[in-house]
Amino acid sequence: MKSLFKSFEFKSLKLKNRIVMAPMTRSFSPNGIPGENVADYYERRAEGDVGLILSEGTVIDRAGSSNDSKIPKFHGEASLIAWKHVIDRVHGKHGAMAPQIWHMGAVTPGAPYEGPDTMSEKDITDTIAAYASAAASAKKLGFDAVELHGAHGYLIDQFFYTAMNSRNDRYGGKTITDRNRFAVEVLKSVRAAVGPDFTVIMRLSQWKQQDYAYRIAKTPKEMEEWLIPLKDAGADIFHCSQRRFWETEFEGSDLNFAGWAKKITGQPTITVGSVGLSSDFFGAFAGESSEPSNLDELLRRFDRGDFDLVAVGRAILQDPQWVQKIHNGSKTQSFTKEALAKLY
Repeated sequence: MKSLFKSFEFKSLKLKNRIVMAPMTRSFSPNGIPGENVADYYERRAEGDVGLILSEGTVIDRAGSSNDSKIPKFHGEASLIAWKHVIDRVHGKHGAMAPQIWHMGAVTPGAPYEGPDTMSEKDITDTIAAYASAAASAKKLGFDAVELHGAHGYLIDQFFYTAMNSRNDRYGGKTITDRNRFAVEVLKSVRAAVGPDFTVIMRLSQWKQQDYAYRIAKTPKEMEEWLIPLKDAGADIFHCSQRRFWETEFEGSDLNFAGWAKKITGQPTITVGSVGLSSDFFGAFAGESSEPSNLDELLRRFDRGDFDLVAVGRAILQDPQWVQKIHNGSKTQSFTKEALAKLY
């Protein structure tokens, strides 16, 4: 396990190990304001030696950014004061943390949420400014980095996604180069707001909630056309979401998504997807238990240099001391539907 416990440094981001807590929505923040229980939750993970904590998705200052009043906001005085308390608690345990900045987009059919086909150009301009404002707040509050949620069929990803972006203006088009424009403009605006040294993470996925088999990039060339403009616009680290980290991305290579993203861009990458557990996230909702699995394959790929950081979701949700346990060889816990329901 020694390689996972080496320090990591990139621009302003300094981590004591390579393990990241993946962002996990919990809906525990009434009126969008994280309370003491939320601060306790993140402090426990910092105390458990998580290298970098990524917050649950926090929504930007747009009326259609969320369909759940208990999802935390990252705007407004009350919410930002609460997040300042969270990051102070995390730093008090020598942890590092980045908020995940989010707009859910058109997530419910018929609901009045912003999606790529319903947004006017003014809506787009205002939304880009809201992302930048949230990122600037993250830096001002003392967070160690910021992550933009551009995955899983939410707003930024909806612009990438051919099934949801049929615009015929400059934000649509047949190629990923055309459909990349919104994400590129968000990143440029965020970079201008936080300066050159503050670390910006971009979370991406090929799969969508609406279609697990979907691929934005079907070939390495298409992935290059997708990722290089994002790098050039300001993305420092690519957080490459897969349902199972061990699945390969393209025929003829055993590299996963994070491996290909690093090869193409030269930037650090985070891999994620069923790390340390025997079944994927969606199986938990179907009532399947997930047993601890060994990390040999993960370590083989990590030691080969395929990716730089490893994000862990359910295992750290279930057990705040998971990182310490794998470090010292203690037994970790199984994960059940009942444990998922607690989201403690």
